[in-house]
Amino acid sequence: MVNEPFVVTIEVVPPDGPDPEKVLAALESLAAMQFYGFSVATNPVAKPRMSALALCAMIQQRTKKPAILHLTTRDHNRLSLQGELWGARALGIETVVVATGDFVAFKDRSHTTTVRDADVYGLVRMARETGLRTGVVFDTHPESNGLARAVDHLKRKADAGAQFAVTQPVYDEPDADEIADATRNIGIPVIMGILPLRTPRHADFLHTKVAGIAVPEALRQRMYNAADPVAEGVANAREMVTAARQRFAGACIMPPFDHYEVMEAILEAGLNRNRFASSHQTV
Repeated sequence: MVNEPFVVTIEVVPPDGPDPEKVLAALESLAAMQFYGFSVATNPVAKPRMSALALCAMIQQRTKKPAILHLTTRDHNRLSLQGELWGARALGIETVVVATGDFVAFKDRSHTTTVRDADVYGLVRMARETGLRTGVVFDTHPESNGLARAVDHLKRKADAGAQFAVTQPVYDEPDADEIADATRNIGIPVIMGILPLRTPRHADFLHTKVAGIAVPEALRQRMYNAADPVAEGVANAREMVTAARQRFAGACIMPPFDHYEVMEAILEAGLNRNRFASSHQTV
């Protein structure tokens, strides 16, 4: 990936209802900025959201930018997974990120079941056979020192046919260095996740309550000391874009709570406009 463009995507969480207009209007306002496209989550944290496949199609029509579909083994059996993949191709979606999916909360299990009759490696193979460019998630589980195990899983995903990986959010250069070093020999491009912080409470919640995310103590203290925590979170996101440019093939920026207005400051400050991808083939 050394000679390929630096790829930037913006993650989108679908609405929790049938009306997409608010999110589509927000994304349309970003479309003139220079980034590759949108990466659309599917039922994050195992809560119901509008169909990611339907929203991808609407985003592509509305913004004229590519949309990347997220698809999990949690929500579909093999029949439905194949149907979603074929539907994606029919709707002009060219790239998919496949994952196991967040676990259903214990309190919800009385009325929500997990499917998973295919594992993520099988879903990678299905997506490739369908003709989709296929990415996977790289989660180091920092809360349990899970980097070595995560690298082993990523190797197996690459062997199954994965063509790129997207990390969980990274918040400082030492963690970025550790991930870059650990994935250097796997042979697929790695996209670094960046989730801008909003408040000290947001930083604490991500660090203590969300599996797969570790917010360094120094950064949490910066958020507490900041006169403007939102601006401090944006400043850290800009720093992480720079870190990603130096170590990875791209960045996936994840605006929290639909605060897409932070994207202009992050993109303007962090990116060289001459090095954006013009084709999904570099994702």
